[in-house]
Amino acid sequence: MNKNNTVKLPLLAAMVTFAACGTNTSTKQQETADTTKVPAFNVADIDTAYKACDDFDNYANGNWKKNNPIPSTESRWGAFNILDKQNKEVRLKGIITEITGKKELKKGTEEQQIADYYTSFLDTATIEKRGITPLKPYLDKIDGIKTLADWAAVTGELQKLGVSTFTGFGAEADAKNSKMNVLYQAQSGLSLGERSYYERPDSATKNVRNEFVNHVDKMFSLAGFPDVKPGTTVLGLETQLALIQLSNVELRDPVKTYNRSGYGELRTLAPDFDWDAFTKKQDIKADTVILQNKEYLTNANKLLKATPIDVLKTYTKWQLLTSFAGYLPKAFDEENFHFFGTVMTGKKAQKTRTERAIRSTDMKLGMPLGKLFAKKYFPESSKEKVSQMIENVRKVYGERIDKLTWMSDSTKQMAHKKLASFTYKIGYPDKWKDYSSIQIDKGTLLENAVSAMLWEHKDNIDKIGKPVDRSEWGMTPQTVNAYYNPLNNEVVFPAGILQPPFYNPNADDAINYGGIIAVIGHEFTHGFDDQGSQFDAEGNLKNWWTKTDRENFDKLTKRYVKYFSGIEVLPGFKINGSLTIGENVADLGGMTLAYYALKKSFEGKEEPKPIDGFTWQQRFFLGWAQVWHGNITDAALRQQIQIDPHSPARDRINGPLPHLKEFQDAWGCKAGDKMVLPDAERVTIW
Repeated sequence: MNKNNTVKLPLLAAMVTFAACGTNTSTKQQETADTTKVPAFNVADIDTAYKACDDFDNYANGNWKKNNPIPSTESRWGAFNILDKQNKEVRLKGIITEITGKKELKKGTEEQQIADYYTSFLDTATIEKRGITPLKPYLDKIDGIKTLADWAAVTGELQKLGVSTFTGFGAEADAKNSKMNVLYQAQSGLSLGERSYYERPDSATKNVRNEFVNHVDKMFSLAGFPDVKPGTTVLGLETQLALIQLSNVELRDPVKTYNRSGYGELRTLAPDFDWDAFTKKQDIKADTVILQNKEYLTNANKLLKATPIDVLKTYTKWQLLTSFAGYLPKAFDEENFHFFGTVMTGKKAQKTRTERAIRSTDMKLGMPLGKLFAKKYFPESSKEKVSQMIENVRKVYGERIDKLTWMSDSTKQMAHKKLASFTYKIGYPDKWKDYSSIQIDKGTLLENAVSAMLWEHKDNIDKIGKPVDRSEWGMTPQTVNAYYNPLNNEVVFPAGILQPPFYNPNADDAINYGGIIAVIGHEFTHGFDDQGSQFDAEGNLKNWWTKTDRENFDKLTKRYVKYFSGIEVLPGFKINGSLTIGENVADLGGMTLAYYALKKSFEGKEEPKPIDGFTWQQRFFLGWAQVWHGNITDAALRQQIQIDPHSPARDRINGPLPHLKEFQDAWGCKAGDKMVLPDAERVTIW
């Protein structure tokens, strides 16, 4: 399904998009909870045709990349993808299969919901028979729109189902009063996900726009809608919207996008849009709203007022259709995949229906599934070990702060206060929400999805004006990811990522420190990156820096922005250093912290002997490279460059290393080697 319609609120600074890992044999192996053999590091992955000091990614991972081509169902293939596949298509599948095998399941229980949702997704005969009938109540409402006020009411109702329009609302902790939840408003409504897709002049992006027009036309034809040239209509309106929206780089500024206002200011900024009808349909009641961009609302009001109602109706039918395409008959599903899977990311084939049923169940009932996943696959011993790791990183971070030459003592004191206030969550939530009100039946897939979406909407909107529940999680336990939440000043590590190659309890320390410890350090560093550094120890958007210290920090980050902006990943497509600066800083900081935490762990002990001929210093960097090794299609790479705040996996490996003298020393690199920078050009922040 199209996932580009989510409203972007100032939520979580997450660590990754999917990237890369292998499952070959090695001199070091472990036994996981489900007895699967997993390597520490496989030296056969190394390609000695490359020099470590010229191209560390291809040196460390060259043979792995040759032996692990991208599967036809994927747009990229690496450690994250493989572990995600294991978690979902093996572990979750086993859990779901066991549940569906039970004869009687009580209505409203989580097991009944999981079993019947999964069954409804697999019941393609019923899906084909019903056609687009399940959408008819919403289509009738769209067809009945006669005025802009009507449109506001209908789109407000559809917002509850996750259907996108030009703006959206959501509840989150107030960035300047992080103990209380408040209503946020944000720009939305772009099917292609980012403004650059609507304005770049290169042939590849033009082709995406042309294919998008054809895709919309095809979807309307399949639905039997009479609209004339709907693709051109939708692209035209979305382009006008895109050109008045903030870019994804501008959205990174938490000060610029925090405009605390009374609800009534919405009517002042956009008087021709019926905000009362829009919010009432979403059950939103709020006196205060944090506006993302006032100018956008004023310009959007002018655009909507000048746009014919029929155009707005066509656009809304499109947003409804694309939101639910994955729940409709095969023809819609396949056309949806053709554009968003093949054109946008380069996938050649869809996953099997069973695999997709598992993933769809996970998407809609992720926490109920996560409860079962954590119980079966995440032992308490792992939580204790990760807690120790986190405290080790915290200690080393404090030592690094003390050694900074560009930061004054007064700001260092505040940095220590923030570091000491970091909290963390490991594995899974301590308490679980009640999902019993979600109505799931075997033969009604689309309605099942709607019920889950309505539950999620209500769960979020009910938070407005209430204290923040800091025990709440932003990811399910089975997720292969981690995040830092600046509003809670917390780092969160789901059980899903606390597995090889990220965390391998039987691997040598160097491999684990290059993996999970660098991940932990990465998340800690998010608290001090270009965004996180603007939040204080309590999670409030508040300056705790001296003017000179902030200027020094900005000079360092600007140098790092310039460095990454010079990396061309495909002809005409360079990394956006301003978009990726937060993640790039976190990678650099994460590796630095992990390296010195590893070094500190050896104090008073005998230095580890080489393994497979590699010193502990070298294995540390091999561990980092193993986490990020991967292959990616050109289409997915172009998409990542435009919409993703993370640099491509190859550049997460090679990009930071020239700035680390520790890497140069570990591998004996010399001046003139491609991965060596003069001391004056290295960037050291934390």
